[in-house]
Order: sequence, then C-alpha cells, then structure tokens
Amino acid sequence: MMDQAQSLRNLMSSKTVQAPKSEPRSAKFITITSGKGGVGKSNFTLNFALALQRLGRKVLVFDADIGMANIDVLMGVRSKFNLSHLLSGEKQINEIIEKGAGSLPYIAGGSGLTSLFSLSDKDLIYFTDQIQKVATDMDYILFDTGAGLSKETLQFIMSADECIVVTTPEPTSITDAYALIKVVHGMEEDVSFKLVVNRAESEKEAVQTSDKIRLVTSRFLNLEIPLLGFVSDDSHVSQSVKKQVPFSIYSPGCIASKDIQNLAQRYMVAPNASPEGTLTGIKGFMQKWLKRTK
Repeated sequence: MMDQAQSLRNLMSSKTVQAPKSEPRSAKFITITSGKGGVGKSNFTLNFALALQRLGRKVLVFDADIGMANIDVLMGVRSKFNLSHLLSGEKQINEIIEKGAGSLPYIAGGSGLTSLFSLSDKDLIYFTDQIQKVATDMDYILFDTGAGLSKETLQFIMSADECIVVTTPEPTSITDAYALIKVVHGMEEDVSFKLVVNRAESEKEAVQTSDKIRLVTSRFLNLEIPLLGFVSDDSHVSQSVKKQVPFSIYSPGCIASKDIQNLAQRYMVAPNASPEGTLTGIKGFMQKWLKRTK
C-alpha cells in the first residue's frame, strides 16, 4: 500500500495542484505555544491576529488546542462548525471558517483535532487540498496550540514555519518555556523560535525574563532566540476576558493594546523576518507533517 509520504508526493505533482511557473503565494504558518498553561497564550494569539489584521494582513486563526480549545469563548461567539465537519466530509473548509470579533476568520478545533493525527492516505490528501484552498488567500495562519509537550503540540510546532513561545516572568513559566524549546530543538534543529513575554510589569522585566531564557538556550543549545516583544500586565486584559471581548477591542487605548499593536508592527519589520508566504507554505507544512506521522 502506498505510504503517506508517497501519497503527498503524488498530490503535489498531480495536475490538480501543480503550481504554474510562477509559484502561487502561500500563507506563513505560525504556531503559538507555551511551556505551561495559564500564561495567556490563547489571548495573545487572538489579539496578535487582530493586530496583524489591522495592519492590512489576512489572518486565519486555527484553534489547535486539543481538549482546551477556547478561541471562540474568548470572543464570546459560539461555533456552528469545527474541524470534525471538514474531516468527515460534511463541509468544505470555507464552510467551517467562521468570523469572530473584529470579523477575524477562525477555525474551531473541537473533537476533530484528535482524528487529524491518524488520517488515512485518502483523507490526508483531502485535508491537504482543503488547507491549500485557504493558504493561498491568507498571509498568516496562526495555530493556537496546547501548552506543554504533547505529541500533537510538538507536531504542529515542527511542521510550521515559525514558533512563537509565550512566557511570563514567573520562574515556573520561564523554566517550562526553556524545557519546551530544548525538547523541540532536540527533535528538529531547524525550528525557528521567537519569544513573547506576557504580563510584564515593565519593559525592563520583559527583557530580563527573555535574557534568562536566551542565556541558557545560547549556552546549552547553541541557539539564539530573539525577543519579539512583550505585553504589559494590564487589568483591562482580565476585564476583557470576563466580558468575552478581545482586550484590543474592549479597550483599544489601554497599555496592553498598545503593546500588542507595537509587537505586531515589530514582527512585520524585523530585520530577520521573512515575508509572508516565502517559507515552507502549504507544501512544506504538509511534507513536514507527514514526516512526523510516518
């Protein structure tokens, strides 16, 4: 029986998905994760996506947190469809993409995520084809993964173009962030990391927190990880969670909202940033995905 890698090679060379001489653009795939839960990862993902959207970029959020999917809850919306409706063949991908706060497109994970990691060859080809349909129309696809070192989270991290690790100044959060980076780097050295410090009392504390992680990754892993930015500890954030409204919409003038917008702008113009769509894109994402499911 044809293995999944061969199936994908056939898919990518078939006439139905063969690229023309001018390779079509593809979204940049970014995983957002954390070493432990409770650091505000999903809230960061949501507001980072909205900030990129305000800068004129097309962004899709994919809730990839198995068992703890809550992007829709943070936006105060109820999802009619999720990934399971796509994988079962009930819906096409454009039909399960819903609009949340700020008209932000997102895909709810739900129970469908568990079956995503054990697809048959036929279903995997179908999934790839569906993802390709939206990847060519987006600038960024953000995967809000589960916290920690689950098999599923690791697979998303090692398949994407880039991984943003969210931490807080708390010692346990710093330790767990380093542990995650260490494990991932040990399995796949080519993963590109960036750090975000959430709930920082000041820029100085954010830099100090980042330096603690960067020092050990440089010394023990020979890995340089840039600090992308930070989000201040702001009471408006917890208020917005209770109201189920993203803080950048709930209080656009608050310090956390200014921080997230500055962070998004910095991401767009960072000297080492690759333009959206120029890294692995959908083909590379699925090829690396298959490498982890063989």
